[in-house]
Amino acid sequence: MTTGEVTTTVRRPWTWLPALLLIAAAVAPLVLHWLGNVDDQRLVDLDVYRTGGQAVLGGRPVYDFVTPAPQLLPFTYPPIAALLATPLAVMSWPVAQWVWTALIFATLAVTVRLSFRPALERVGGLWPPLVFAALMIACTYLMPIRDQVRFGQVDILLVALCLADCAARRPLWPRGMLIGLATAVKLTPGVFLIYLLIAGFGPGGGREQRRAFLMASFTAALLTLLPFLVIPADAADFWFRALLDSERVGANAATTNQSMRGMLIRLYWPDVLTSLLWVAAVALVAWFGFRYARRALLDGHPITGAALAGLMAVLLSPVAWIHHLAWVVVVLGALAGDGRDPVRLRVAAGVWLYYVLPIPWWGVTIKAAEIPVLSPVIGKIVQNGFGLGALVLVWLLGVWLPRRREVFRTSPPPGGHREAEG
Repeated sequence: MTTGEVTTTVRRPWTWLPALLLIAAAVAPLVLHWLGNVDDQRLVDLDVYRTGGQAVLGGRPVYDFVTPAPQLLPFTYPPIAALLATPLAVMSWPVAQWVWTALIFATLAVTVRLSFRPALERVGGLWPPLVFAALMIACTYLMPIRDQVRFGQVDILLVALCLADCAARRPLWPRGMLIGLATAVKLTPGVFLIYLLIAGFGPGGGREQRRAFLMASFTAALLTLLPFLVIPADAADFWFRALLDSERVGANAATTNQSMRGMLIRLYWPDVLTSLLWVAAVALVAWFGFRYARRALLDGHPITGAALAGLMAVLLSPVAWIHHLAWVVVVLGALAGDGRDPVRLRVAAGVWLYYVLPIPWWGVTIKAAEIPVLSPVIGKIVQNGFGLGALVLVWLLGVWLPRRREVFRTSPPPGGHREAEG
């Protein structure tokens, strides 16, 4: 529920044309660069999805099928994802690339609109389209979003589904259904089931969160069981074999794995010690992260709550590639709020710059230099920069932001008003 002053926006459809042209011109170099990449390096994850759909249509084992050389990537998603990928399989490869890239930007637009809604709704006159365009362009060049385009990834679509379920004011669908769909497709959005569970059934929980949890659980279960009726051998193969092989998703020690487990693996300590430390870290971060997320939601800040839950999906997962940090878009919206607090805007700008830069790869370069102390210590810290940054974001959203809101409420600048969302 929104309180406070909201500036009236002039609704003239033609005002969106310059904004759309500006967005198109700004993102075109990125799109043309990656869609013009050499064939065997172009949108390789989209090729995985399409290959899964082709395996289903061809009656071949989904989890034994790999993309063409030199990538040779296996399908790593639940079987419902292979069924949903069949439309990609009937498209030509060039058409699939353009359709998928358009979908990436469409879902990024939804994510930006919902994440920055408080700020966009306070911009008056003819400015909202241009402000939206600026936000779209800024978010496009975040490294996790650049990687969406580079690899043809699905993460921003999953972010949009979960965020829409959490932040839409009057959804046209049963709230929770989209989270259930996202969870069935890629498992890691299942953190939102925990989020809704503790928000709805914990002390002070609301009926809406309880209903959303039940709907999300029902949808995820239904879409998980459906493949057992359609492609039963593949469904059994995934749940009882492929899912248990963590190496199918790639080298867990690679720089691109910015989960807490990935950071610990790169210490190259004994496996037992690494596993014990990871379990302890997961328990600690989950305890604080979900508590902060629940508090944000119940305090009337659904965007902040969703951002925290999304960060849990990254940090707690055994494997979280850089493109999984598409949740940074939502984090930026939560930090910016309604745009009236200059301190929050400066912090958001700093976070944006941090995730625009290829910081983990700087760490790889420092390590390769083999400078005593600097390379093995500083290089490793910088290599883990995005994962460590995600831990800082949990603190920013869960501890610093509530305190900052309180400071701003008690001593707002001239013309300031209480913020209700963000």
